[in-house]
Amino acid sequence: MQLSTNFSLAEMTKSETALRKGWRNEPPAAAVAAMRTLCAIVLEPVRAHFRLPVIVRSGYRSPQVNRSIGGTADSQHCLGEAADIEIAGISNFDLASFIDRSVPYDQLILEAYTPGQPNSGWVHVSYRAGRLRRQALTATPRKGGGMDYRAGLSR
Repeated sequence: MQLSTNFSLAEMTKSETALRKGWRNEPPAAAVAAMRTLCAIVLEPVRAHFRLPVIVRSGYRSPQVNRSIGGTADSQHCLGEAADIEIAGISNFDLASFIDRSVPYDQLILEAYTPGQPNSGWVHVSYRAGRLRRQALTATPRKGGGMDYRAGLSR
């Protein structure tokens, strides 16, 4: 099923964890509707701007999948409102900066990015219809696990 011109339900629900553990990662109808909105309002404009495929590293996550990977209990991934993305050959800092300047979003996180390594990490972006915080953050890995978050996008 296509959610938009360039994004399918299969790519937005693909989960290596679910495949490995034999779990289903099937979204309810409300999450499918949210993914359609996320694709139309955020991901399609990103693809149109860069004219390159947007790689979805993580889209929808069932609560079971989300728990198993240590996701937060209120993760927008479980609602179909978020995707972790990257574009081959484009710096994740540049990708996040474009989204921040040009696309409506709820939350934008430049995660695990290492300055000098343009394709390190990934970009988390979410869209929640009717409530956009426009919260931009940078998350850096913490020794011993977890992430440290700071406001804004920074290298």
